Amino acid sequence: MVTSVAPRVESLASSGIQAIPKEYVRPQEELNSIGNVFEEEKNNVGPQVPTIDLKNIESPDEAVREKCREELKKAAMEWGVMHLVNHGISDDLLERVKKAGKIFFDLPVVEKEKYANEQVSGQIQGYGSKLANNASGQLEWEDYFFHLVYPEEKRDMSIWPKTPSDYIEATEEYAKQLRVLATKVFSVLSLGLGLEEGRLEKEVGGLEELLLQMKINYYPICPQPELALGVEAHTDISALTFILHNMVPGLQLFYQGKWVTAKCVPNSIIMHIGDTIEILSNGKYKSILHRGLVNKEKVRISWAVFCEPPKEKIILKPLPEVVSEAEPPLYPPRTFAQHIQHKLFRKTQDAALSAFPPK
Repeated sequence: MVTSVAPRVESLASSGIQAIPKEYVRPQEELNSIGNVFEEEKNNVGPQVPTIDLKNIESPDEAVREKCREELKKAAMEWGVMHLVNHGISDDLLERVKKAGKIFFDLPVVEKEKYANEQVSGQIQGYGSKLANNASGQLEWEDYFFHLVYPEEKRDMSIWPKTPSDYIEATEEYAKQLRVLATKVFSVLSLGLGLEEGRLEKEVGGLEELLLQMKINYYPICPQPELALGVEAHTDISALTFILHNMVPGLQLFYQGKWVTAKCVPNSIIMHIGDTIEILSNGKYKSILHRGLVNKEKVRISWAVFCEPPKEKIILKPLPEVVSEAEPPLYPPRTFAQHIQHKLFRKTQDAALSAFPPK
């Protein structure tokens, strides 16, 4: 059993504390924008995250098919995030995945610790909590379980939870079906840029190299939700991210200068465009800034699957077809590993500057 480095947020939350430790309190400039997520989800004023119905994504009727694809492309360009409905994955399978993850997180912390990761030594798969990775020492109000779920030959099954018994079967099947959905989305996004259908998928590693990494985020009840964040503001480094949740609101998107709370849409899968696709499309598709709120009434759980290119094998840069004299490349060439390092460095720099403001 690995000794945990960070205290589990779940243990903190269930200890009866009335005030959260100072390392979980967000900086003042962030606190001004954190409200009650249940109230904010009810708000129908202003822009709302688009819902895209995929029922006709492969319709034999060209006009019907094109209308569906155009809506997905528009959402990817304007928002970079959307609720997908009629996505082809059965409600039954989605419920099995969610039930299995919930049962795992319902286990006592001591049981979950058997699957603890060891971030310091680079073993990131397994059960964990956020370590402070910036100068401000900031922590997020969440525990998580992280592991690679696809391709099959790259999985480490020794990490996968043995309880509940359906965890492995449900998660395997979900990963397989998500991979099919990812191909459909890549092909629509490719055509939307005037490229061949298989181009974007090939550019992010294809069937052999594209990795699907699942992160189950567990956000315990928080005694002071107005002071904390489940996940701080960030964009996803992935090509695409697919998210399920337990119908407790929490996701917020920074759209047109304001934080917009995503509605809970039954049986939908939330999809984000990640940095990787934003870079390849030269900014035509958006990787939107987003964050997670917490609350004092209900535990929130989300299942995020990140579709990531291989770390070193591919150079990420705007594709030549989407670059011109009028639209020069907006991003320098980098491997995926270099992009991750660039983002961590930027974050550390920003935190250092806010910790030591100029006199």
